[in-house]
Amino acid sequence: MWELILPFIGFLVAFVAAMIGVGGGVFIVPLLTLAYAFTPAHAIGTSLLVIFFVGLSATMSYSRHKLVFFKVGLLLAVATIPGSLLGAYLTSILPGAVLGLIFGVFLIAVAIRMLLSNNLFYKKKFETDNVKAVWSESEVLAEKRRFVAAFGLCFFGGLVSALLGIGGGLVFVPVLALVLFLPIHVVVATSMFTMVFTSSAGVVQHWSLGNVNLEFGILLAVGAVAGALVGSWVCKRVSDEKLQAIFAVALILLSVQMILKFI
Repeated sequence: MWELILPFIGFLVAFVAAMIGVGGGVFIVPLLTLAYAFTPAHAIGTSLLVIFFVGLSATMSYSRHKLVFFKVGLLLAVATIPGSLLGAYLTSILPGAVLGLIFGVFLIAVAIRMLLSNNLFYKKKFETDNVKAVWSESEVLAEKRRFVAAFGLCFFGGLVSALLGIGGGLVFVPVLALVLFLPIHVVVATSMFTMVFTSSAGVVQHWSLGNVNLEFGILLAVGAVAGALVGSWVCKRVSDEKLQAIFAVALILLSVQMILKFI
């Protein structure tokens, strides 16, 4: 019965995710674990399936505005794929309680970061340090030292993505903004593009481990596709600082529940 509201939930999650450049797994995993009694491993695998569709939908929308740096995203995706495979494997050997506790602590860290930065951190970084945002993809690729550093960090992003069932945007966004100096709207768009590859690699591995619930994944994805399109459209028109603060508080509440469940 409660499965019928999953498309609506998928819409809300993807709407917010597409606006801030993350996959939405920080909401989907605790939702499936707490409300639908999924094991952490099954919640993670199903979450990655939804994130694949969120990333694909948002990328299609952002590409129409020419905000996606496709070459940069593809090269960084090469680093995320082996990390994703390793992360998915680790979920098969770590106990469910350990995964639940790791995710709960991770959510608190994410929420604190959101509250402290309130989505103004990267903009302020450029302004206060007098760093000029790079709008040219060829210029980004020419800075080999910075790109190599970003490449290595994205391996970690892929690992975290598959291990915790998130899209990896919580790693990709700061890497693209603070290491490669991309403007914030390009950061969000390229992050969503990279997540298509990160999540698909994780889904393949989780599917082989039997961790993907196809029915729940499709129901969430139906709403998520529409939510990602609307969220990417709103991103260029509305400031999301208050929205981030609201969801940061929601993350803290979810994280406390996750930790209490698995202590």
